[in-house]
Amino acid sequence: MIREPFVAGQFYPRTEDSLRKMLSKLIDASSEKQEAKAIIMPHAGYEYSGHVAGATASRVEIKKTVIILGTNHSGAGKRFGIMTKGSWSTPLGEIRIDAEIAGSILKFSDLIEEDSLSHISEHSIEVELPFFQYLRPDVRIVPISVSRGRIEEYQSLGKDIAEGYKKIGRAALFAASTDLTHHEPREAAEKKDGLAIDAILSLDEERLYTVVEKNNISMCGAAPTCALISICKNLGVSRSELVRYQTSGDVSGDYSSVVGYAGFVIT
Repeated sequence: MIREPFVAGQFYPRTEDSLRKMLSKLIDASSEKQEAKAIIMPHAGYEYSGHVAGATASRVEIKKTVIILGTNHSGAGKRFGIMTKGSWSTPLGEIRIDAEIAGSILKFSDLIEEDSLSHISEHSIEVELPFFQYLRPDVRIVPISVSRGRIEEYQSLGKDIAEGYKKIGRAALFAASTDLTHHEPREAAEKKDGLAIDAILSLDEERLYTVVEKNNISMCGAAPTCALISICKNLGVSRSELVRYQTSGDVSGDYSSVVGYAGFVIT
């Protein structure tokens, strides 16, 4: 099947020309590229989070395959859903699913299930794809939706995804899609987001899970981020770097109710 765009014209431009023009302003073509194992990017409308997402994607070598973990805002479909066949469409063209790596991950996991319903109307993966296409037109993806659950489930996902990936033996870039605190005054949002950022910089999924729960941090992609950290640890990755942090207020000028955005490179 072809997964058609759901938020084109809302979160990012609908036409190829307009989208390329916008991406050219968000992506730093001169940025020095790092060999990274994973990145974390925000997924709001490009007007608000695009500079953070663009700065993050600009810092790494985009591998032929990106294994991307998104959240599930609506709760539709399976709790942990993967698409192993077909393609996703954006205004920049179609992106094929890497069926070999996706199939191997599905085989190794008792939690992940084949599912398209969790992806059809979910934007958290979709809005990241044009950044990858712009930087590497032949990119392929493995889309995985991760719903809220227990920390033990995220750790199990991390182990299983890492094992399924390693079985194929080809290089890939991992990505998690998340925004941070939603609709709080800037000072409160920055304080809460600082707790989550410190946990991500420490590559400590249990700490991240705990601070999000205890401090009621409305980080919509905490689940895929915890799973991503677990994946990285199972792959022997040890360093996380904050690329940029900002809030929606930095664009709108309204600091009474902001959303936080952060981008990370994990090497």
